[in-house]
Amino acid sequence: MLLDALIDHHVHLYAGSLLAALTMAYGVVSWFAARWPMAVEGQIHGHMPPVTILKPLYGAERETYHCLLSFCQQQYPDYQIVFGVADAVDPAVAIVARLQREWPQLDIQLAIDRRQHGGNRKVSNLINMMALARHDVLALSDSDVRVQPNYLAKVVAPLNDPCVGMVTCLYRGCPRSGLWPLLGSLFINDWFAPSVRVAALSGSRAFAFGATIALRRNTLSQIGGFKSVANQLADDYRLGQLTRRAGMRTVLSDVVVETVVSDTTFAQLMQHELRWLRTIRAMNPHGHRFLFLTFSLPIAALGNWLAANSLLTLGMLVMTLAARILVHSNTRQRGASWVPLMLLPFRDLLSLGLWSWSFVTRRVQWRDSHFHTARDGSMRIIESA
Repeated sequence: MLLDALIDHHVHLYAGSLLAALTMAYGVVSWFAARWPMAVEGQIHGHMPPVTILKPLYGAERETYHCLLSFCQQQYPDYQIVFGVADAVDPAVAIVARLQREWPQLDIQLAIDRRQHGGNRKVSNLINMMALARHDVLALSDSDVRVQPNYLAKVVAPLNDPCVGMVTCLYRGCPRSGLWPLLGSLFINDWFAPSVRVAALSGSRAFAFGATIALRRNTLSQIGGFKSVANQLADDYRLGQLTRRAGMRTVLSDVVVETVVSDTTFAQLMQHELRWLRTIRAMNPHGHRFLFLTFSLPIAALGNWLAANSLLTLGMLVMTLAARILVHSNTRQRGASWVPLMLLPFRDLLSLGLWSWSFVTRRVQWRDSHFHTARDGSMRIIESA
């Protein structure tokens, strides 16, 4: 009995120490990656080819006008904006009409087309919009993204290198007032963005984000056009994957755009984040299994508990907490409240719970529809309002 108890003690000690060490290591690396400057590729004042910005729209929020307005204020010599909706009564139509009145000097087009080309409605929208796209360089961006005036020049510059197939960039979550938008922004700013930077620091470029995807028209044609991802849940990721399979590389721009976080209820927050986590599961099943180590505070606390509060694991827990605080301070905007810092342990615990839940089913909700995602990332609608 004494021998069994001793073995159990050592097993718990080693398991707890390992968990605490791994989470501490990830925390330190993520802080280092958050401070590491992104490489700048391409000269902003080099060749500036004409660009078509593609903005698929669905509905309107109170921030939609200002988000779309930021794309009309680009310091770029020649560009076109093509907006697209599936329904003429979509509230976004009125916002586009307002921008057309306010910016008559810009080539602003609106595609209204309800044809569906697959399960992914955003991609169907993009396919319908392409008939109005005039230029050979394309920049895709989600409707809730807000950018700075030099955004387009910086994002397009790397495409002057023929070896570059796609340019993408990270985004910062800007929450509306309230607890749930705040927690959603912490998911983006304190977990998602640092994890991408850690991957980038290790040399990976296996990503593409809907906040920005810039590519040449001939590259898009080479990989089969938007129709090649018409049934994919993670259409952005798959576009990047297809360009890399074609022998071209992905550039992670040093530009960081803003996205509005507007989940006003706990249910909306869970639906949104579960879709992200199940998307990761479909695209990178092996990496998804080890995501629990990136939700560092509860895992480090678990390791310390297993090790019976040993001095070593307690020190690792403190180091993990310090690293999380430093990452948050690095992503925190000047003048912002420090209140979100107090939510980090709860945010990590919630993320850990949602990650666990993401294994239960492949069902996801996207707006008013429910889909089943296959192992290859393809989606099949199972319920629609």
